[in-house]
Amino acid sequence: MPRSVNAVASRARRKKILKQTKGNFLARRNVWTVAKNTYEKGLTYAYRDRKNKKRTFRALWIQRINAAARMHGMTYSQFMGKISKANIGLNRKVLADLAMNNPQAFETILNSVK
Repeated sequence: MPRSVNAVASRARRKKILKQTKGNFLARRNVWTVAKNTYEKGLTYAYRDRKNKKRTFRALWIQRINAAARMHGMTYSQFMGKISKANIGLNRKVLADLAMNNPQAFETILNSVK
């Protein structure tokens, strides 16, 4: 009896990964073993960077709030301490947006906690 291999499923599995590596340079797109390693490494980077993205944006918001607060004679840590004591429920994302796009509103908040 001849050996039976499921070539259809194997080819489909390989094709799926080779399709994902489209656009890579040289062998990274079409040589199976290289493409598979590239694909797996890419997934690892994607997982890691979804976490790093949150970290990076938080740092950006803090820098923006700090710059806006310092223009009014207060540091970031003083401002955030007073915000929490005053029970103002605005997060860093909203505060940074106000600082960039609506400085009057940010100044109003800053004056209310002074």
